[in-house]
Amino acid sequence: MERFTAILEVIDGYVWGVPLIVLIMGTGILLSVRMGFLQFRKLGKALKYMVHNEEDGEGEVTSFGALTTALAATVGTGNIVGVATAVVTGGPGALFWMIVAACFGMATKYAEGLLAIKYRVIDKDGHALGGPFYYIENGMGEKWKWLAKMFAFFGFTAGVMGIGTITQVNSITSAINTVFDPNNEHIAFSIGANSYSWATLIAAILVTLCVALVIIGGIKRIANVASFVVPAMMITYVVIGVAIILWNITDVPHAIVIIVEEAFGAKAVAGGALGAMMVAMQKGVARGIFSNESGLGSAPIAAAAAQTKEPVRQGLVSMTGTFLDTIVICNITGLSIVLTGSDKAGLEGVAVTMRAFGKGLPWPDAIGGVVLMVCLAIFAYTTILGWDYYGERCLEYFSNRNQKAVKVYRWVYILAVLIGPFLTLDFVWTFADIFNGLMALPNLIGLVALNGVVVAETRSYFKRLNAGEIDEGSKFKKVEMASADAEA
Repeated sequence: MERFTAILEVIDGYVWGVPLIVLIMGTGILLSVRMGFLQFRKLGKALKYMVHNEEDGEGEVTSFGALTTALAATVGTGNIVGVATAVVTGGPGALFWMIVAACFGMATKYAEGLLAIKYRVIDKDGHALGGPFYYIENGMGEKWKWLAKMFAFFGFTAGVMGIGTITQVNSITSAINTVFDPNNEHIAFSIGANSYSWATLIAAILVTLCVALVIIGGIKRIANVASFVVPAMMITYVVIGVAIILWNITDVPHAIVIIVEEAFGAKAVAGGALGAMMVAMQKGVARGIFSNESGLGSAPIAAAAAQTKEPVRQGLVSMTGTFLDTIVICNITGLSIVLTGSDKAGLEGVAVTMRAFGKGLPWPDAIGGVVLMVCLAIFAYTTILGWDYYGERCLEYFSNRNQKAVKVYRWVYILAVLIGPFLTLDFVWTFADIFNGLMALPNLIGLVALNGVVVAETRSYFKRLNAGEIDEGSKFKKVEMASADAEA
């Protein structure tokens, strides 16, 4: 396994090398410039649209339901474990590049949401299917269908073998084991040199059962669960994270200085500044994409199911996902880790953030650990649900809507959740990183090719809005967190 993991790390280095980082950042910069940095100018309107559903739009779920489904898939281990891994391996400077990437990533996520609605397909039964595969095929032309198929293949593979299952359940069970059996005193079984506790085994079985109970119900059931659970847990996590920052407020300026200095390799030994900066940038961007999925092409799959007639409106709603996920939640996690020095404690994975939550407030370390365990478990659980939906839609397109293949995929997905806790941490994260990068490539090509469409749609929408042709007052109804979708 160690040799195989080493091979994967080499592949990961090529996939997440300078070319992909330049393409991700360059796409976000291109879209930002062409739209006059819309992600900053229209953020207030986007947040307003986020909590208002469109009354007469086509689609399977409300706009808010589509957003929370996307957030369910993005707000997960990347926000807690991914940030910790980035800061430990890339230094505190990785947090700086994560935030920079997110600022431009908001423009990317906007374009993804817009194109998802514009090029989606709704059949006679009201079933909505859209995302990168359709805006590549329908927007770029039939001759690019191979690129759309490539994205779909990487998408359902990433879901079942990486970001959607193994990384999430592995983090859940690791957190539970750290709380209930940190010294692995109660061993259930061993595989080679690795032993697994009863806490890990029981947690794996329970999570698998909970996943199976929801995903069999499809997008509406996933959206119902996400519309209630995701906002509640995000608020809880943000409140605790802000409390940690406020409790250590006097150390915040110094922490920010460290983050900025290390982002540019200022503390590296002579001649190593550029190398240190590249490591920080690579880890920050890679983990940022893992967390908010801007440019990955996953979120527009959920956006395509939204009940809306306006592509621009859904684009604005979609970009709030990156704002909330990375600029708010990941920033809170990273700052908490740096403030408490947890990145220097010789820990890895979830243990880093658990230490930050334990040391960050004047309460027993165990309480902080339990609180983080609950947040992580719920975040990761909803991510598993969201990525099942993504994987199914990708396979549906790849197999030309073969529903038998989709049903088989669901059971394979459930099996992957069950075995995920028994794989090594390095293997899990490296594998997920590779498939994330492979997914991003065809999607980013599509976004660059269709950037003119995004700009034209944006100008048309705001021209009509300013001319009074769109009545925002009568067209939207305010979201009620759990009730709008629960009746579906």
